[in-house]
Amino acid sequence: MQGCRGNWLSLFVILFVSSLIQIQAQSQITCFNRNSRCFLKKISCPKQCPSSSPSDPKAKVCYVNCNSPICKAECKNRKPNCNGPGSACLDPRFIGGDGVVFYFHGRRNEHFTLISDHNLQINARFIGLRPEGRSRDYTWIQSLGILFDSHKFSLEAKKSPIWNEELDHLKFSFNGEEIEIPGTHLSLWQSPEKALRVERTSPKNSITVTIPEIAEISVNVVPVTKEDDRIHNYQIPDNDCFAHLEVQFRFYDLSPEVEGVLGRTYRPDFENPAKPGVAMPVVGGEEKYKTTSLLGDDCRACVFSPGGGLEKKENVVMEYGLLDCTGGAANGNGIVCKK
Repeated sequence: MQGCRGNWLSLFVILFVSSLIQIQAQSQITCFNRNSRCFLKKISCPKQCPSSSPSDPKAKVCYVNCNSPICKAECKNRKPNCNGPGSACLDPRFIGGDGVVFYFHGRRNEHFTLISDHNLQINARFIGLRPEGRSRDYTWIQSLGILFDSHKFSLEAKKSPIWNEELDHLKFSFNGEEIEIPGTHLSLWQSPEKALRVERTSPKNSITVTIPEIAEISVNVVPVTKEDDRIHNYQIPDNDCFAHLEVQFRFYDLSPEVEGVLGRTYRPDFENPAKPGVAMPVVGGEEKYKTTSLLGDDCRACVFSPGGGLEKKENVVMEYGLLDCTGGAANGNGIVCKK
């Protein structure tokens, strides 16, 4: 009898300690967006994603959506969700802030503005090729140029003849100087004033760029695969795998005047010209959004004016693209995910 009691007591102690460890493993995160009702609140992470910096590169992470109607932590994938709002993947296929899919082809070896707001400018350099007999270029996003305040940051996918996933294909610069980020999971680089941070979400080819209270950008480098080449008949040459970026943006403080290929889809008065039901709805704007360089702000529609922009009376909040929809409506802060 005493032996049974001892076994039950030992089992109880083990379960109690395990529960304590689980509770402690569930971290708390804080919203630092001063414009949020969640500002400086400590919020517990869900059991499905107990950490904001998991050691497993494939694990979902805990984050707080400061723009949510309620202060609640949520799970998200660290790599871009190419089927979520704010994404730009493939050749290039965008999903706007309004959730509408559209294609913007641009032109190879030229630069186009994705986002232009009073305090933020994001441009993209397009690479591509035009096989004989084609009327337009096949294009992909090869690099991003980001301007905010008085800072300039760029990231690019290095050109490579053959794709090797064991090599890192990312290159970075901040205010004109090249920066190095160690090739280990969760390696972090921050600008001197902590105005920008870059964190590796896997040892190679995947990062998250954060501009506090302004934007977060998930980036992944991929090649044009042989299967994609076969399906679309890109006619990729043997000396270039066309390494390019998959990206997804989350914005915290866009104004109603925001412009850009992607930015305009966040405007409250925007009517998307992409025709519903069309397999590849292509939208224009090449001349309107073309810039002279990756870090230029001289497109015809650009509104970027750090320190001298118009006073913003209201902000646009439309970012649920990285939510984990696997848990149904309970995890969506009142929003039901639909395909």
